[in-house]
Amino acid sequence: MVSGNLFHFRKNSWPPEEYITRTTLQLFDFESAAPPEQALRRKLNSHASILKEFSITFTEAFKMVRLGIRLWHYIREEASHGRKAPIDPFTRESCKPSATQGVPLGGMGSGSISRGFRGEFRHFQILPGTCETSPVMANQFSIFISRDGGNKKYASVLAPGQHEGLGKSTDHGISSWGWNLNGQHSTYHALFPRAWTIYDGEPDPELKISCRQISPFIPHNYRESSLPTAVFVYTLVNTGKERAKVSLLFTWANSIGGISHLSGNHVNEPFIGEDGVSGVLLHHKTAKNNPPVTYAIAACETQNVSVSVLPCFGLNEGSGVTAKNMWATMVQDGQFDQENYNKGPSMPSSPGETHCAAVSATAWVEPHGKCTVAFSVAWSSPKIKFCKGKSYNRRYTKYYGTSKMAAKDLVHDSLTNYMLWEEDIEKWQNPVLRDDGLPEWYKFTLFNELYFLVAGGTVWIDSDSPAENSSGIKSIITDSTKSNKTEASIVHRSALNGSDTSADDPSRSASEEEGEESDTFENCTVNSKPVGPTNNDDDDVGRFLYLEGVEYIMWCTYDVHFYASFALLELFPQIELSIQRDFAKAVLSEDTRKVKFLAEGNSGIRKVKGAVPHDLGTHDPWHEMNAYNIHDTSRWKDLNPKFVLQVYRDFAATGNLSFAAQVYPAVCAAIDYMDQFDRDNDGLIENDGFPDQTYDTWTVHGISAYCGSLWLAALQAAAAMALQLGDQSFADKCTHKFIKGKAVFEEKLWNGEYFNYDSGSSGNSKSIQADQLAGQWYTAASGLPDLFSGEKISSALQKIYDFNVMKVRGGRMGAVNGMHPNGKVDETCMQSREIWTGVTYGAAATMIHAGMKEQAFATAEGIFTAGWSEEGFGYAFQTPEGWTMDGHFRSLIYMRPLSIWGMQWALSTSKTILKPPQINLMDRTPHTVNSSHNEAGVKKIAAKAKCFGNAVFHCSC
Repeated sequence: MVSGNLFHFRKNSWPPEEYITRTTLQLFDFESAAPPEQALRRKLNSHASILKEFSITFTEAFKMVRLGIRLWHYIREEASHGRKAPIDPFTRESCKPSATQGVPLGGMGSGSISRGFRGEFRHFQILPGTCETSPVMANQFSIFISRDGGNKKYASVLAPGQHEGLGKSTDHGISSWGWNLNGQHSTYHALFPRAWTIYDGEPDPELKISCRQISPFIPHNYRESSLPTAVFVYTLVNTGKERAKVSLLFTWANSIGGISHLSGNHVNEPFIGEDGVSGVLLHHKTAKNNPPVTYAIAACETQNVSVSVLPCFGLNEGSGVTAKNMWATMVQDGQFDQENYNKGPSMPSSPGETHCAAVSATAWVEPHGKCTVAFSVAWSSPKIKFCKGKSYNRRYTKYYGTSKMAAKDLVHDSLTNYMLWEEDIEKWQNPVLRDDGLPEWYKFTLFNELYFLVAGGTVWIDSDSPAENSSGIKSIITDSTKSNKTEASIVHRSALNGSDTSADDPSRSASEEEGEESDTFENCTVNSKPVGPTNNDDDDVGRFLYLEGVEYIMWCTYDVHFYASFALLELFPQIELSIQRDFAKAVLSEDTRKVKFLAEGNSGIRKVKGAVPHDLGTHDPWHEMNAYNIHDTSRWKDLNPKFVLQVYRDFAATGNLSFAAQVYPAVCAAIDYMDQFDRDNDGLIENDGFPDQTYDTWTVHGISAYCGSLWLAALQAAAAMALQLGDQSFADKCTHKFIKGKAVFEEKLWNGEYFNYDSGSSGNSKSIQADQLAGQWYTAASGLPDLFSGEKISSALQKIYDFNVMKVRGGRMGAVNGMHPNGKVDETCMQSREIWTGVTYGAAATMIHAGMKEQAFATAEGIFTAGWSEEGFGYAFQTPEGWTMDGHFRSLIYMRPLSIWGMQWALSTSKTILKPPQINLMDRTPHTVNSSHNEAGVKKIAAKAKCFGNAVFHCSC
């Protein structure tokens, strides 16, 4: 049993008076100005330590030396073509990672900008797969206060002046500004997608300031959640006896991060919009023929708030108006000349010159009075272009078009709609925040881990817009409903084994293949052709990509999506189904181009038919999959089972029969493909003595707990899905394999307490793997019968808790991946000794399903303590793949920790799960299927898509 109090790290959650006085909280108790009770909190003057990156041991380096040499040559080869390799451990960012991150800005898939807890704007991800980590220090909010007829003045940037390069009084740039904020009485409060910064008497002791940052991340709202914009609402409370003139200043550089502001040909122009919204547009000409970007910064004028702008100022002495001039104007007047609105576009910037813009909002705040001022920023980059030439329209263009002026409309709509966003956000979050049965740290960490769906390099395109290559030639990747071709209904698995000569006939031209599609596989690729989506749903949500991590630049890495996908299924289920459709099409595709695999130095084809791809690509997603080339992932043992499990879980959760019909042929193919790895016909797949699963440095021999449990779970899920869709023969096949394989699995791996790592004879074969019940996790999450007896499940989970969790720093770090039964960490390889954040959350979710809630929260709390709390290593809003026992990270801003939503899925008792068929899958005797449910489903499907002659269901269409 767990000992101790689950709430012992209350400093980071409750009570808020530890950070803000109760009097100040009461002053902001209106219009959401006060931060919530549950939020991650930091003082603005708290230390932001440099993060420590992992290093490998001499033994590990010796084992991987050949891989390192091949990888180094591959990285250089990619660089010679102007491309970045998806994995590059040799290149380090000039800006060292530090514990500075906060809630990012914007919705999903239109580029993102992160904001540090001190207020700096950083981590610009406007271009796909590119993350400019350094802060753009000209992007700031500042305040100017005048009292007593101007005899008492305050002027300061609203960020502590602790940044490099500041403090040069002779500079005409931002060093000339007033960096006077200490931060001692200012606090940051984060509850994604909102954040609050409270200035409790800084810089004016008699003025309390709340800045509320709001982004349109709204579950189930596929319109607003695609918008590249954010709002900053300032609430001012004058506690003094004198009237105060307060001017807030928002400055922004014409930059997409890095040194892009110096490239030249950037133009700024003022604008006056509707409903009192006015500001400046900053048109940015990107390098390397990337699509242009337009920013808009704006404020909303009201009866008490006047807005003025300075369309252009520079950071060098030679600029017409310098940053120093601009600051002096604000100190003296608190506003800019209204004639600036009439200036029109600026002259294009010269190379080496920086164009910045400023928006000021001025208000009088009466003694003991309150005032609200709202700013917004938007970035419009309507087209997204990938490195190999194809470009697409982003999702938000469906509503705002592709004009560069869309940024103006975006800031207008955000300033007029943000209160509606907040209503929806609070309606979504309040049931969790008000649940007294949940630990305080869990409530806000659950929401804060969602930062990755914005800052994880997400791309969201409008499926109505075709791809174009650099020559403007359209590619067939659009919604297949626009084609004259019919779509597949439920196809019998025998069709998957039919002959397909297109891959073997070199005489077929590319144009012939482009114009023809297989009668069996609609829109699938043959050789290197694109994978087209099949989206029958009435509400088309486009297509969605997100990176494995900002350091591992591969889109929708599937073995990791397995963990992360609970968040999308819970909050944006149509996106989750869209991703699964993409992979279902990919399963039935083949790409025969040769690829060299770096671990062994052998070669193979890029994509094997029947194998689930590792990822959807890097530089040409959907068209050139499997950017990962360390191992040949067509031989991995976890990808296909993970596909089957995710598809069934999504089908069970949504009850979407149309989706089931579309992906079912791929489910059958994925199961059939794995037959080759059951070499002794015992119903279980065997690993091949190399790291052939998501732990890609951890070798596995024979039957493994991880892949074996995934396989058993996949067989059960495939059988259940087949029965739901009326395919009795395939259900029987999977059930037969399941029964045989389960007996062998338990015989060879169960040792009386837990399942051994594998059935081999290596030094770590008896290790306790934290992820040994991954298959059981999905089985329980999908509403299927448990894979093993309750006693075995509880025993294995208790062993994981007692050893992998509690024997590592007393449970304060999460679950280590591997632990020897003698209580020593398994140091077989780099990954066996690491603590993986997402795996820990997944293990905790499995514990919740098994009724071990207390152990589950204690296990997951280790990730909060080590990663998010002030006592930890500083990984808030950049949760890495994992860390070592001394806190050294590997791969920041990583996808897998979204699996915390697997815990929430397990906790949600009201979840609608498709009722599995009333059939005992353990019974060897064939059963007849209750056809009433299936026939109704078939009629529903047949109304939307024509059936093939060899379909399981022969409808009368």
